[in-house]
Amino acid sequence: MSKPRKSIFITGAAAGIGRATAIRFAAAGWRVGLYDIDLLGVKALASAIGPQAVVGKLDVTNDVAFAKALADFAEPTDGRIDVLFNNAGILSTGDFESMPLARCHALIDINTKGVVNGCHAALPYLRIAKGRVINMASASAIYGTPAFAVYSSTKFFVRGLTEALNIEWARLGIYVCDVMPLFVDTPMLKDVKEKPKSVKNLGVRLTADDIAAVVFEAATRAAWRSPVHWLPGRQTQALALMNKLVPQRLARASNKYLSGY
Repeated sequence: MSKPRKSIFITGAAAGIGRATAIRFAAAGWRVGLYDIDLLGVKALASAIGPQAVVGKLDVTNDVAFAKALADFAEPTDGRIDVLFNNAGILSTGDFESMPLARCHALIDINTKGVVNGCHAALPYLRIAKGRVINMASASAIYGTPAFAVYSSTKFFVRGLTEALNIEWARLGIYVCDVMPLFVDTPMLKDVKEKPKSVKNLGVRLTADDIAAVVFEAATRAAWRSPVHWLPGRQTQALALMNKLVPQRLARASNKYLSGY
């Protein structure tokens, strides 16, 4: 008897990292759930991927809708989901005081509550599969990043939740991790009209395909050999190491310099 096809539920799948990840997993024979607020985008992607793609419109801030989408996706596989990829997120940059409060709240709702909603609702299906949660974080969760203050804070939240659940859910056979890249060449970053100086100083050296490859490794490598935080690219790894080893005042000075403040 052949093994059942593995499955991954992807939020924010219509573009960028979510899209690249869906294509990567589909190419490996996985059943892929393409969920996004952009229904036309995921339908177009599903047409390119083929019959193993499942499509749905999803606002990750709606906990009821998230729970239903997961239940519908898991129904054909006897209630199992192998991987939940909490990828949906939004970005705004600029000085904190210049950002409308409503936009700050939107960042918090989508980038943090969306991840909580996903983890909470997916647990029953992950328990059956002894599955995995991969949360999309950011190198801005290494040290608070000027011009990304609220976005950076939401990624610190994701980092903290990931670390806690990595310990808590190990007893359930569930591996929880996050991916923390520096700047990635995606529509989300391209849509930022006035790029912060840190983007110009550090450059955009990672592609969506690079991150998709890391997500695939996080989904398939033995959990005992896998980190809590995946750091794509040498530049990201160097930044994380520097902030870990140098005194806090030097880490602050470095981040201030790179950000042009």
